[in-house]
Amino acid sequence: MTESPKQASGRVYLVGAGPGDPGLITARGLACLRRAEVVIYDYLANPVFLDEAPVDAERIYVGKTCGCHHTPQEHINALLLDHARAGRTVVRLKGGDPFIFGRGGEEASLLHEAGIPFEVVPGVTAGFAAAAYAGIPLTHRDFTTSLGLFTGHEKPEKKLSSLDWDKIATGLGTLVFYMGMTNLPVICEKMMAHGRAPETPVAVIRWATTPRQQVVEGTLETIVDDVARVGLKPPAVIVVGEVVGLRRQLRWFEDRPLLGKRILVTRSASAGSEFARLLEQRGAEAVLCPVIRFADPEDCAPLDQALRHLAEYDDLILTSANAVERFFARLGYLGLDVRALGGLRLVAVGPKTAESLRGYHLNADIVPVDSRAEGVVAELTSLGVAGRRILYPRAQLARSVIPDQLSAAGARVDAPVLYRTLPDPEGAGRLAQALKQGLDAVTFTASSTVTNLIELADADQRRQLAQLPLFSIGPETSRTMRRLGLEVAAQAATSTLEGMVEKVVEFFQNSAKG
Repeated sequence: MTESPKQASGRVYLVGAGPGDPGLITARGLACLRRAEVVIYDYLANPVFLDEAPVDAERIYVGKTCGCHHTPQEHINALLLDHARAGRTVVRLKGGDPFIFGRGGEEASLLHEAGIPFEVVPGVTAGFAAAAYAGIPLTHRDFTTSLGLFTGHEKPEKKLSSLDWDKIATGLGTLVFYMGMTNLPVICEKMMAHGRAPETPVAVIRWATTPRQQVVEGTLETIVDDVARVGLKPPAVIVVGEVVGLRRQLRWFEDRPLLGKRILVTRSASAGSEFARLLEQRGAEAVLCPVIRFADPEDCAPLDQALRHLAEYDDLILTSANAVERFFARLGYLGLDVRALGGLRLVAVGPKTAESLRGYHLNADIVPVDSRAEGVVAELTSLGVAGRRILYPRAQLARSVIPDQLSAAGARVDAPVLYRTLPDPEGAGRLAQALKQGLDAVTFTASSTVTNLIELADADQRRQLAQLPLFSIGPETSRTMRRLGLEVAAQAATSTLEGMVEKVVEFFQNSAKG
């Protein structure tokens, strides 16, 4: 970290966002984003990171692509200076690592000369990540212990051919070229002309670490034609060296069952990230499209009345992680805490709900195997509920199965509204963008996600959605889909996010078999 003696009130963080996989940003980088007042970000920085910044943070896109400079560097410099001098916390979010072919050094020098405090947060550079995700170790004691990094797209006044190819071609075991697709023929020609064997393995890796990753293998002699035949275009990283041959044994990323599939996740903004993570673990690109948001009941009096008299109940039923969160938030609002639950039998509907309870240092007494309302009723009635007083804080639109059937079995059930689900206006824009970029499937995790998505979509978008495989988390969601004229491609065997992901994987594996 470098600071001028004349310290400005603002500060700039030059943050490396990594190569594309959102899991590769550092914890320090995320911490900076989460307190940013301004985020100035590049084309290659995964846009999902923008959701990590505070809602009221200003987001300024200054991305650049090969041959199309969206924002001149001089203007980016001015933005950094202006916002920092205004006393704001600025995150300059750059793809990869800010100090490796990212002009981060130039921006740091600018800030130093202007007397503005700054900090550099390293990122995983694209060359290292691309090789690892392609199954290529850049160094290996059986092949090479030397490595060189080069940019294949230099300043206009400095030609690539001016490099010392005599030393580069044979003096290093592995060579990694960034931004070199346009100059791929020149790179191969110079390498061979200066002594590198034509049969030297080469890999070209496009959209590294993302579900769109593509890898083309060849040799110095063949790779130009190999790339042209596949139609591979920038952005891509070029790896040259014998270690490329190890990819046949070590490839792992591209073998995941949902690689390349873009899947729409229609949960709330707060709940969608967990489902996205499960899909991404199987190789998919999860496209977040929040169509519901949670709100307090229009009238909190019945809920507050019940919470103030928890000691009068025998059982508490919580049906989701969101219900747990909102229950304890309201409990705290009333000046109460977990001690108010002493003596209650806790019923958690589903393993995720039970896990959420453990976050409050509480263990569920009952977790029904069947996560549907019918499963809750069956589990409790098998234990006997006659004469028991049960509190069931519910979503406003929840079915009446639990209170109706437990009451019929002799229990006294209070079911105050804990929260409402409302359409999320942000979903319309996200849906339009997702359909424009292309989707392979849509997932629905509740009836409300179905109805709200259809409400947000126009007639043309509904037609597009109807042509895609549509997945349901359970019977009630499937009924809602069919009622609205949507065909259910597959329904989860168990009404959990994990069960839904497994059904998506099964569907696409069967489709691939024909």
